[in-house]
Amino acid sequence: MKFRSKQILISLLTIAALLAPCALAESITFTGTVAASDTHEVYAPIGGTVETVNGASGQKVKADDVIVQLSTNKVYAEEAGTVTGVFGQPGDSAETVAQKFGAIMYIEGESVYSIDASTDNAYNSTATKFVHVGEEVYLSCYSDGTHTGTGVITAIQGTDYTVRVTSGEFLIGETVNVYRGESATATQRIGRGTLNRISPTAVSGTGSIVSFAVESGDTVERGDLLFETLEGSFDGLYMSGSEITAGKDGTISQVSAQQGSAIQKDSVVAVIYPDNAMRIEAQIEEANLASIAVGDPVSIELIWNQDEGVSYSGSIAMISAISGSNSGDSMEGESAVTYSVYVDFTPDENTRYGMSAVVTTLNEEIEAGDSTEEKDDEGIEETELQPVDADDARQGERPEAFDPNSRPGEPPQGEEEVTDDAQS
Repeated sequence: MKFRSKQILISLLTIAALLAPCALAESITFTGTVAASDTHEVYAPIGGTVETVNGASGQKVKADDVIVQLSTNKVYAEEAGTVTGVFGQPGDSAETVAQKFGAIMYIEGESVYSIDASTDNAYNSTATKFVHVGEEVYLSCYSDGTHTGTGVITAIQGTDYTVRVTSGEFLIGETVNVYRGESATATQRIGRGTLNRISPTAVSGTGSIVSFAVESGDTVERGDLLFETLEGSFDGLYMSGSEITAGKDGTISQVSAQQGSAIQKDSVVAVIYPDNAMRIEAQIEEANLASIAVGDPVSIELIWNQDEGVSYSGSIAMISAISGSNSGDSMEGESAVTYSVYVDFTPDENTRYGMSAVVTTLNEEIEAGDSTEEKDDEGIEETELQPVDADDARQGERPEAFDPNSRPGEPPQGEEEVTDDAQS
């Protein structure tokens, strides 16, 4: 009777387990903040002085936005004339170009002739034997006087002096008389000399060439910009300019450059959080480690829009294998050991770094049959449940065991048939 009742109970429990809905794994909730999974450093391609800073921490930027503008070294024309040669190109070292060509460019002044003169052939008087720097003079070729012009004395050394020709046409190498008066009479002659070609003015600079403002053949005035340079050298002679751009779309985390300060090549001028690098960083207590695993799906709610019921789907990307600092209190009143958890999710335009987030692991269904234990491996045979007749169950009678070798109407082996005589 007891055996039969136990079998019935096991049968009913088995059927109930098979018909029961799937069980749900326990979920946990923890808080974190929106952080960056990656950072982008903006490096200075060359040294220089910061002219302007166009970015600030927390500012959204595009990849081509200028974060820092460097102040270039500008080279200007020291005289009026014509640019007769431009050597090198942007990105080149100014010193290397000057060493190879003598200068970065040359300028032919408005006056291209000079006269090396002497007072030895001046009219024999005290006034004509004494000349002055800056004195304007009149010129005439010695041969026939057909070539005339004007000039100015630029240098004196003893009886020798130099005249820079400011007007007129002459032949290089011809002899020229120098006069103090426009009438060019013998009594006004202050000397005689040979006419020479003035060498073009060499223009050089330091650092690396950023840009040219003129081309060969251009006419310039004194003070016109010729070219610009920056300190140091560009990598591979590739000129990246004086503007330092963000390089990636994102949010500026920090800007280390300051206006007016000097920066060195390869120094970090800004740090950017890329737009596609948002994730949730959180801390969980070690007691909850067994409840989560990498790849588990989670639901995320940002604190600022909880009232709107907006949630984000995500998954656990990493669980730190090293505990962080102790935080919070455990049930025993001691500091709880915590571990960092990183959650990937897809942010939207309203998501910002530093936002608080509530993360909840999603329940996973566990089939009830999965929890049953099989005894086969332990050497215990499973008992096959026999169908129970309802009348027998009510009367509490145990059904006879089935003997496959018996025939209908015959008693099972090992038992003797009861005859009428025996019964009596």
